[in-house]
Amino acid sequence: MATFQTLPGFREFYPEDLSRRNHIFRLWRQTAGAYGFAEYDAPVLEPLDLYKTKSGDEIEGQLFSFTDKGGREVALRPEMTPTVCRLVGAKASALKRPIKWYSIAEFYRYERMQKGRGRCFFQFNADIFGEPGPEAEIELIALLTQCLCSFGLTEQDFYVRLSDRNLWFYYLEALGLDEARIRAVLGAVDKFEKMGDDAFKAYAEQFGELEAGLKAKVLEFLQIKSLPALEAVLAPIGGEKLAARLGDWRKLLGGLAAMGLERFVEVDLGVVRGLAYYTGFVFEAFDRKGELRALAGGGRYDDLVQKLGGPALPAVGFAIGDMTFALLLEQRGLMPTFVQAPDIYCVIGGEAERRAAFADIQALRAMGYRVDYPLKEVAFGKQFKTASDSGAKLALIYGAEELAKGIVKIRDLGDRTESEVASANVAATVREFFTT
Repeated sequence: MATFQTLPGFREFYPEDLSRRNHIFRLWRQTAGAYGFAEYDAPVLEPLDLYKTKSGDEIEGQLFSFTDKGGREVALRPEMTPTVCRLVGAKASALKRPIKWYSIAEFYRYERMQKGRGRCFFQFNADIFGEPGPEAEIELIALLTQCLCSFGLTEQDFYVRLSDRNLWFYYLEALGLDEARIRAVLGAVDKFEKMGDDAFKAYAEQFGELEAGLKAKVLEFLQIKSLPALEAVLAPIGGEKLAARLGDWRKLLGGLAAMGLERFVEVDLGVVRGLAYYTGFVFEAFDRKGELRALAGGGRYDDLVQKLGGPALPAVGFAIGDMTFALLLEQRGLMPTFVQAPDIYCVIGGEAERRAAFADIQALRAMGYRVDYPLKEVAFGKQFKTASDSGAKLALIYGAEELAKGIVKIRDLGDRTESEVASANVAATVREFFTT
């Protein structure tokens, strides 16, 4: 007989694995709520055209796409940004600004599997719509930072690299490059950290070798790691666009500093992010030790809502992937061990005692207590061992003698003390035990 296995790159979650995943999701939801974000959800299957040319060549090549039974070209969602833009655009006139939404959802990309990356994964996504200024970036980078700090991570564990596609555009424009060449240079910048000088090959194939003086200026800009250094490089160039953009940088970094978050944030113009829709500030969170791929990433995408048929609406967002993040928590010893333990274990005699116990079991479960019992008749000795091994705090004992006397024995499994309680008072006694 054939045995069936999970498809390559896909995951199953046994109870202990799901407990860890739920722990991550719970703290993400708690943090997003504290920042005033509302949760939404959306279909996992979307029209293929939603992603074509919107997400960029890399993601388009990784789509799980097919023709459905109605003849429609569809794809499993590889990311949430086009979807949330569609949702917000459809009801933009009825939504109060700023729109602060988040989701925790599963995504699918057919790509090469590696550490921290599979073909299905979950992401926490947070977006702000309707705020054109850097105030939105301040709020989102603060949320991103707290989403990681909530688990006990500190500035020793991660940092946020901050860059700006607009600034790159204005700078390269001032150096005399047109839009097509600027985009090609940014493509090289995006790959430079991994590929080094080979990252400029695509530019050379399209436009010829980048002039040596220009290339030197690009590489100099790429190395900037502070606002003062940025100001020093741009001062000789001048111009209204660059001056206004530096003002946005000062506001963003000043706001984060006022929140006490400057220790997490580093200027790093090597980050430009490859997705086609980014238009302004971009940022990524990284493991300080450099052992893992990016923990999170995001940026501004002011044109996408309109491109998808909605009104012109500025937007910023980010996503945290669950796989790399869980690896970081494991490495730092910050992933708790979860025990699936009942609050109460019922030790039951024969059939008559079982019927008597069922009323209490149902009532206690309705009160919110986790109650377990042997589904079939088992020797008392084995039941007591099961009760002790289960991790329960209380054992309720229903024997023939107890039933005849109209009582239930309650054993504290911590100190092994026992007491007898009238059958009618079991629920009240249990409640008192767990509230004192």
